[in-house]
Amino acid sequence: MSVEELLTQEFGTLEQVVREQAKELGAKPALVDANRTISYAELDELMDRIAAALQREGVKTGDVVAACATTSAEYGAAFFGVLRAGAIVAPLAPSSTPESLVMMLQDSGAKVFFLDAGVAKQLEGVADQITAQRVALDGSSAGVAFEAWLAPKGATPTPVNVDPDQGFNIIYSSGTTGAPKGIVQPHRMRWGQIRRGVYPADAVTMISTPLYSNTTLVSYLPTISNGGTAVLMPKFDAEQFLKLAEKHRATHAMLVPVQYRRIMERPDFDSYDLSSFKMKFSTSAPFSPEIKADVLKRWPGGLIEYYGMTEGGGSCGLVAHEYPDKLHTVGKPLPGHDIRLIDEDGKEVAQGEIGEVVGRSGAMMVGYHNQPGKTSEAEWWSPDGLRFIRTGDVGRFDEDGFLTLMDRKKDMIISGGFNVYPSDLEAEIVKHEGVLEAAVVGVPSDKWGETPVAFVALKPGQSLTAEALKTWVNDKLGKTQRLADLQLVDHLPRSHIGKVLKRDLRDAYKGPAS
Repeated sequence: MSVEELLTQEFGTLEQVVREQAKELGAKPALVDANRTISYAELDELMDRIAAALQREGVKTGDVVAACATTSAEYGAAFFGVLRAGAIVAPLAPSSTPESLVMMLQDSGAKVFFLDAGVAKQLEGVADQITAQRVALDGSSAGVAFEAWLAPKGATPTPVNVDPDQGFNIIYSSGTTGAPKGIVQPHRMRWGQIRRGVYPADAVTMISTPLYSNTTLVSYLPTISNGGTAVLMPKFDAEQFLKLAEKHRATHAMLVPVQYRRIMERPDFDSYDLSSFKMKFSTSAPFSPEIKADVLKRWPGGLIEYYGMTEGGGSCGLVAHEYPDKLHTVGKPLPGHDIRLIDEDGKEVAQGEIGEVVGRSGAMMVGYHNQPGKTSEAEWWSPDGLRFIRTGDVGRFDEDGFLTLMDRKKDMIISGGFNVYPSDLEAEIVKHEGVLEAAVVGVPSDKWGETPVAFVALKPGQSLTAEALKTWVNDKLGKTQRLADLQLVDHLPRSHIGKVLKRDLRDAYKGPAS
């Protein structure tokens, strides 16, 4: 069966697609990093050797294999090899604490653990708590060297049958604070993303976010399944991104908003030849209309912003180059996606009113691994018995059906009985010519219950005082919105995919500076 025919099937597997791509594409580059290029034929063979080695170690269909390492061609191939063995991939964040990594390894029940020297050093104090067999993707002493561990050339794994609802991967929702939740995404969900057809066969996609992020996988997996080339960056750097994009004649990229900002801020941006770009994507964090407009103006190719959850449910898409007057929104629900807004009592709100975003589609998580209670909390059931995923985001549909996000529900501030949306205040603050970025959180107040506090990073060279900026902002805000305090910071704390960690700001706040 040809790849084209396979991708028309209601269900198939990514490893099957790669097998057929290898027959059709042979020597075409599939994975490219700074050290090596792996063709489709080589990737297919490597997947066989990885799968056979995993089966040799007793890994069976539905078992879990974990990976925690810097992005590399070996890591990219290992991800696919696990799938060929019929196992579930659990990609973990190296930025997690050692204790969190151990917890995730234990929670997932991983039998084999791919890692590298950097992660092994981080785990030195808790290594005795790890029972999974360790395989060093970089050939270091972190575990059995990858090349030595592989099954011999020519080895073939035992074929496996995969159910559409079987886990494809487990993505942990957090790894820095709190107890991470393992989001189990099924093969059915990934198959739908692969078939979406956004990445053509001639795509050269820049992979500049880590392989443990869902943001990365929704770009990486379709690129390979459709016969494109993935250029893997071990770590994002704006200058290096531009150099690699120019060198490889990149056509596609999935970037988070903070990466777009850093790229567009470079004074030498316009000196790079980016004329090969056909489409750029963004997701994972709020994307300012001003940066979207700058990307549309100066970066060739289209721009699409996606809004959705790692847990799945419903997603929206903003085709920014077609709707330049809707850059303040996250677009309309994608085809086949049902997005609704509900109030505090779980009832749908009227058109034009604000409510929590819930969504339903063919791309939905099975649930949180080993946490049925948390799974239930994340679900909303419609009056006619349909299952939706709650996002925790608050938004409003406009008269054209475009969704505008207000804030995370948990970040909304209730001050003196009034709802205060941090995003409204942040949008006002960044209008000041000296401000680079801002985040507003609610802190306890004896008088108001909660009151807003802003954390602001200034542009380089600015000498603005916190008090002067607070006065400037409060003069422009409504009475119930005014800031109780404004503190200047060097930068805002962010997650690995660029989300501002408001909980860290809220927890660290000690009151107005004396």
